[in-house]
Amino acid sequence: MPTGDAAPDSQSQPHAGASSVSYENVTKRYEGSAEPAVDKLTLEVAAGEICILVGPSGCGKTTAMRMVNRTVEMTSGEIRIGGHSVRDRDPAKLRREIGYVIQQVGLFPHRTIAQNIATVPTLLGWPRERIRARTAELLELIRLDPELADRFPAQLSGGQQQRVGVARALAVDPPVMLMDEPFGAIDPINRERLQNEFLRLQAEIRKTILFVTHDIDEAIKMGDRIAVMREQGRVEQFATPAELLMEPATEFVEDFVGADRALKRLALMRVRDISLWVAPLATAGEPTAAVRAKLDSPEVEVRYPLLVDAARRPLGWLSERDLRAETVPERADSPLGPVLELDDVMRDALADLLQAGVQYAAVVDGAGAVAGILSVEIISEFLASPGAKQDELEAVERPK
Repeated sequence: MPTGDAAPDSQSQPHAGASSVSYENVTKRYEGSAEPAVDKLTLEVAAGEICILVGPSGCGKTTAMRMVNRTVEMTSGEIRIGGHSVRDRDPAKLRREIGYVIQQVGLFPHRTIAQNIATVPTLLGWPRERIRARTAELLELIRLDPELADRFPAQLSGGQQQRVGVARALAVDPPVMLMDEPFGAIDPINRERLQNEFLRLQAEIRKTILFVTHDIDEAIKMGDRIAVMREQGRVEQFATPAELLMEPATEFVEDFVGADRALKRLALMRVRDISLWVAPLATAGEPTAAVRAKLDSPEVEVRYPLLVDAARRPLGWLSERDLRAETVPERADSPLGPVLELDDVMRDALADLLQAGVQYAAVVDGAGAVAGILSVEIISEFLASPGAKQDELEAVERPK
C-alpha cells in the first residue's frame, strides 16, 4: 500500500466516533499460575490515537489488549471506554462494537469478501441496502477493487486479505479498534506497504487503536504513544516515539529499543521534513548548453540532470553521452532508479537507496512531479547535526 498524506499530529482533534480507553489497576491472574499475567496495569489511551503495546513474548501485552473487549476477563481493576466500564456491557454486544484485527486475518473462507465485511452489520440487523452501501464505502476506503467483492478470501493475496480484515473491523464505525500483530504474517515488502496504507487510513478515520506488536521498529513507525512492557504487564515507559528513542527511561527500555537508536530516529521523520538537494531538470528538445549551465549552479550537488516530462515527472538520468548532443534526447541514457515520495518515512527512503545501491534519488510530490533529490549524504549529515534531536521533537512526533 502506498504511503498517503501525512496525518494530523497528536494534537489534532480525534474522529467523532473515537473513545478513550483507560486501564485502572487492572490485574489478570490465571488459575493455577503463581504470578499474574498482568499486574495492576494503569494506562490512559487518548481518543483518536494509536497506542502500541510492545514488549518481549510473555509480557502480557496481548492479554492486556484482549481484556478491553472481554475475550479475556480481568480478575480485578477497571477498564473504561469513553468513561464507561466494560464490566457494565454484555460481552457479546461489546465485541460487536469494538473492531478486532488479528495476525492471521480470520476471514470466513466460505463467505465472499462483501459478506465478510458485512459480518457485524448483518448480526446487528442492518437493512440490506445500508449494508451494501457501507461495504462499497469500505472497499473504497481500503482501496480494494469493487470487482473483488464477490470473490472468496482464498482468491486474494495475503495483503488484500489483511485489508479486508481491517474493513470488517471498521464496518460499524467502532469507537475503538484492537489490532493483534496485524501485519506479522505478511512478507516484508507487503508489510511496509500495509503499514503505510493503514497510517493513511488512520489519518482519515482517527480511531482509538490498541496495537500489539513485538517489533520495536513497527511500534516506532505506527504509534502515537508506545507502552514498553515487561513481565506481568509492567509498563517501563509510556511515551511518544521521539521521547522513547531520545530519552529511554530505564536500562530495560534502552536495551529493548536497541543500540541503533540513531537510525530508528529516521522512522520519526518524513522525506518532506528534511532539506532536499535542488534537482537540475531537463526536458526533451531543450539545448544541452542550457542544461549544463544548471549543473554549474552552486546549489546543485549532483553530476547529471534529471530528464522530466511536461508535468515534471521523472523519466531518467541523462548521461555524459546524452549531454554531448545539441539538444536533450527523448529518452535518458541512464535508468531512473528508485523514486521516493515526500511522504515516505525517512527510514524507508534510506532503505530504498541502499537496496538500489545508489547515493541519491529523485523525490516526487503527490502529483508525481519532482520536488528535489534525497541523498545518503543528506541523511548522514542530518543524523550527525547537533540540532537534529530538537528539530525532530519540535517538527513531528509521528510521521503519518
